[in-house]
Amino acid sequence: MNRLILLLVTTFATVLAAGLWIPLKAIAAQELLELAWAESQARQQETRPWPWADTWPVARLTMPETGQSLIVLDGAHGESLAFGPGQVLGNDDSSGPMVIAGHRDTHFRGLQHLENGSRVRLQSRDGDWRAFRVDRIRIVDSRHEQINTAQLPPDSLLLVTCYPFNGLENDGPLRFVVEAAGETNDTPG
Repeated sequence: MNRLILLLVTTFATVLAAGLWIPLKAIAAQELLELAWAESQARQQETRPWPWADTWPVARLTMPETGQSLIVLDGAHGESLAFGPGQVLGNDDSSGPMVIAGHRDTHFRGLQHLENGSRVRLQSRDGDWRAFRVDRIRIVDSRHEQINTAQLPPDSLLLVTCYPFNGLENDGPLRFVVEAAGETNDTPG
C-alpha cells in the first residue's frame, strides 16, 4: 500500500512538473531577457541573454490594457518562442509592417483581452516608443488563408498566436491575429 501511494505521489509530481516547465521557463527567461534588453539599449548592440542563446532582444512590447510588458526576441523559431514573443518580420528603422508571434499559453495569452481601440506600444533599442491602436482582430485558418503583409500599411503591427487560447491541440491551423495601426511617437506613461 505504501508503494502504491509513493508511486501515485511520484507520478503526480512528475506530471505537475512537466506541465509547469514551459510556463516557469517563460517567466524565468523574461527576467534574463530584461537584463539583456537593458544592456542592448546601453551599448546599442545585440546582447544575448545567456551565452548559448541563438536569439537576442530586439524590442519591448507593452499592452497597457493587459498589464503586460514583454521583451521581443529576434526570430520566431520554436526554441526562442519558449522564452518570449519573436519578431517574424520588421526592422529597426520602422519601415514596413512588423509581425510578432508568441505562444498562446504563455506570453501572448493576454491577446485575448485586447479589443478594437486597445493601445499597444513598442520600444526600439534606441529607446524610442511607437504607439499603435488595434483596429482589427480576426481568426485566420492557415489551411485556407495566409497573412499577407504586402497589403498592410508600413506603420502597422501584427500580433499572432495560435487559437483557441484554451485549446488542447498544439500546432492547430487557427491563428488569432491582432492588427494595429501606427500612431505618432510617444513616451511611456
